[in-house]
Amino acid sequence: MATCAGCGKEVSGDFAFCPFCGEALPEASPRGRETRKVVTVLFCDLTGSTELGERLDPEALRSLLARYFERMAGIVERHGGSVEKFIGDAVMAVFGVPVVHEDDALRALRAALEMRDALPELGVEGRIGVMTGEVVTGTAERLATGDAVNVAARLEQAAEPGEILVGDETFRLARDAAEVESIPPLELKGKSEPLRAHRLIAVHGDEAFARRLDTPLVGRETELGRLRYAFDQAQGDRSCQLFTILGAAGVGKSRLAAEFLGSIDEAIVVRGRCLPYGEGITYWPVVEVVKQLPEVELEESTAHGIRTLLGEEQVAAKEEIARAFRMLLQTVAAEQTVVCVFDDVHWGEQTFLDLVEHVADLSRDAPILLLCIARPELLESRPGWAGGKVNSTSVLLEPLGPEEAERMLESITHLDEATRARILDAAEGNPLFVEQMVALVGDGSSGAVTVPPTIQALLSARLEQLDEAERVVLERGAVEGRIFHHGAVQALAPEEPEVTTRLTSLVRKELVRPDKPQFPGEDAFRFRHVLIRDAAYDALPKSTRADLHERYATWLNGNGSHLVELEELLGYHLEQAYYCRVDLGLSSDGTVALGQEAGKRLAVAGRRAFDRFDMSAAINLLGRATAVLPVDDPVRSEQLALLGRALVEAGDWERAKIALEEARERADAAGERRVAAEVEVELAFLTLHTESDVTHAAIEARLAAAMRTFEEIGDEAGLASTLTASSRLPFWRGDIVASIEQEERAVAHARSAGLAVQELEAFQALVLSMVEGPTPVPVILERLEEIGRLTSGSSRTDVLLHRVRANCELMRGNLEAARASAAAAKALATELGLNVLLATGIARTSVQIDLFDGDFEAAEAEAAFACDLLEAAQDWGHYVSQLPLLMDALYPQGRAEEVAEKLELAEGYAIEEDLDAQVSLRRGRSMLLLSRGDLAGAEALAREAVERCEGKTFMMVQAEALLHLASVAQQNGHDAEAAAARDRAIEIYEAKGCTAFAARAAGA
Repeated sequence: MATCAGCGKEVSGDFAFCPFCGEALPEASPRGRETRKVVTVLFCDLTGSTELGERLDPEALRSLLARYFERMAGIVERHGGSVEKFIGDAVMAVFGVPVVHEDDALRALRAALEMRDALPELGVEGRIGVMTGEVVTGTAERLATGDAVNVAARLEQAAEPGEILVGDETFRLARDAAEVESIPPLELKGKSEPLRAHRLIAVHGDEAFARRLDTPLVGRETELGRLRYAFDQAQGDRSCQLFTILGAAGVGKSRLAAEFLGSIDEAIVVRGRCLPYGEGITYWPVVEVVKQLPEVELEESTAHGIRTLLGEEQVAAKEEIARAFRMLLQTVAAEQTVVCVFDDVHWGEQTFLDLVEHVADLSRDAPILLLCIARPELLESRPGWAGGKVNSTSVLLEPLGPEEAERMLESITHLDEATRARILDAAEGNPLFVEQMVALVGDGSSGAVTVPPTIQALLSARLEQLDEAERVVLERGAVEGRIFHHGAVQALAPEEPEVTTRLTSLVRKELVRPDKPQFPGEDAFRFRHVLIRDAAYDALPKSTRADLHERYATWLNGNGSHLVELEELLGYHLEQAYYCRVDLGLSSDGTVALGQEAGKRLAVAGRRAFDRFDMSAAINLLGRATAVLPVDDPVRSEQLALLGRALVEAGDWERAKIALEEARERADAAGERRVAAEVEVELAFLTLHTESDVTHAAIEARLAAAMRTFEEIGDEAGLASTLTASSRLPFWRGDIVASIEQEERAVAHARSAGLAVQELEAFQALVLSMVEGPTPVPVILERLEEIGRLTSGSSRTDVLLHRVRANCELMRGNLEAARASAAAAKALATELGLNVLLATGIARTSVQIDLFDGDFEAAEAEAAFACDLLEAAQDWGHYVSQLPLLMDALYPQGRAEEVAEKLELAEGYAIEEDLDAQVSLRRGRSMLLLSRGDLAGAEALAREAVERCEGKTFMMVQAEALLHLASVAQQNGHDAEAAAARDRAIEIYEAKGCTAFAARAAGA
């Protein structure tokens, strides 16, 4: 079966020219070309057929079944479906083969009702099942293969006599036209989960999903003005104006028309809609209009033509009917302006289009506005539409701009920021897409934004109308992506000699548009909407996808050497080819080799992302690399180790531990000492933060073993990383000076080997130690300048610089500068996916700024965010140090009791050697006792905290503990002890150059 480009009719049989309009027909596509598409499958089966066989003579039974099959096939075909086969006394029909229509589900439901109602006339009973889903078509053996076929059959078997059961997927595609009753989920044979289904009662109207016309009109002021001008001209000149609104499905044509029609007075408005299929549809919209017009006195020849239109008299020539309709409009318009709206004109028959142009050309001395609403496909079947007419205007509606789409969405519903952003991004300015996505979220999709099946059906049907060569070109472009290039398409379709011509035609049809090329000397194109790209790609069978992705990777490798992201792109296309083959059960050596090559390319891209500290990208790329690499591939254990490190940075401790432990197991088995030692360093760090019963001695032993391995194999990177990790142990114990010494050694190792990433990691640990230790603020700032010069251009460096500058500016009392630096650090860390840094150092600095400024509510919000993030990640090592900050924010608000339970939880996880945690938790517990009126207990804990700091160089923690002791001692009347503690804190602050803190302490 072919589809005529001239009239849109589906033509069965071997015809070179369309028997309806005479247009040359495209050659039929090869039978063997497989296509994936979403179709609706209908099964109808007779009930009581055994009793029929027993009761009727075999010849009578045969005659009955013949009438039954003929009647059912006629109904199916009349609604645009295809009978795939007869099985016993069952009929299997498919709607969407050979051509997909946007309303296939609705067609199937109408056919099901008509079939059910026809069965009693034949003297039999039956049951029907209808299901929509993806199938493969075009194979030599069958028309359609897929789960939807099986489910439709199971629904039919579950139905009672005279009942139609409809799958939920089908109902969702016709929800605004279908009347159904809910039934309990069905336990169907072969299905692992109960199936949601509905009992079909009736179908009302022609709209499978109703459009919202009550939302405020946005972004169409120019088009609305032109439409009103055409109306005013028709009235002022007493002329006939032809105005055509063109636009893709859902872009807002009907909404624009509704806004215009609602703004005009003293005009007769009549409407007719062109139908996509059916009998007698040529003049259907004209008949609708005639029935709405007021009765007027007509001359006999005109009246005869109108009666013919209404089916009251013999058929007249089309010229006579056109003239009669024109004269009727002119007669009515002589008394009052007529606005005649024809909707969905792209489905109009050529005879109907001739009639509209006849009225536009020959109407005289009558104010008539012919408002036609159509998709761009109208210009494919009627390239000269309205061409050369003086009183003719056409406007093409483009998608809404970002701000306009946001205003429209806001007028429909109020959603959270993330969901709103995802909808706007996916809809790309198409109002219908916005509406349907909002409806899908409203139906209980838990905030997920997916492509509604209604939109998929619209786009798939549009692509099905393309000729075979254009579809092939579009599908090849879809393999490359949203933006694709002429050379790539030619490489993927070497048999197509007219790629340029095909692409030009696709541009005219508003499916693609020219774009800026990424390859020298190439022409580039962009899909008008990403969902068009997806629809074209989804139509490709996976076997074809696998071949095309692999061939594209070859083309890309030969043409994309200038691309920075070449490895990532190659990895993606090889990965897609690999998974397509795996999905098809192809586990040959070629499939394994594809996975290996894809994994290596993704691993290179993942390492680059890690080195620039883009942890979100690194986790994505490295996770995909390890998934496609064979289990025993030596590259895999190294990538697992790197993935584990990235996950640690992102705060995903559980996944990090799984990746690291597998990497260690694989590395040990393969004798990869370097990888095993790297993993041991990372696992030691992880253990230190997640296990409360671990000791520093145990961690030091593990790190020492790794250090020996790196020394033996001469691995400078490993030495630098191990020294950086081990420096955290004296830091935690409060020996900041010893920590700085180790970090300086780590910097030296990394610098001597030219290892920028390891040098930056060591620098980060070094300056953070300087912030907490005795290093004066001016020295810290000098070191920041050095780091900035050495590691210029690194986003991670910028995070570090902003964060430490925020600390230094706070110490000097420059709150505005401190806030700006903290905000910049937070934004960058969020973008890079550095969740641990976000919830620890950056959050700590932000809270300290708010506390110093007296903004306890802001401090509470920031501290609570950090604690929640760390608790969810089970990062207890950082949690125990962050929780006291929440107490610092709540205590001045009189709400210390709110974190009593969390304080107890943190105390259970605190490691004995962790000075910051032990001191801060005692200070927090002391505040809790103060809030309860236990001054003696509070002072005892405050004194313990200070004693813990004796002999340590964790100066900022010590100063905080001293000031807290001074406050509690003073409340207890111990003024001398309070003064001594305060003086010692001021001395620490002044030595460090922490002038603002010293001044505040002195004035307390």
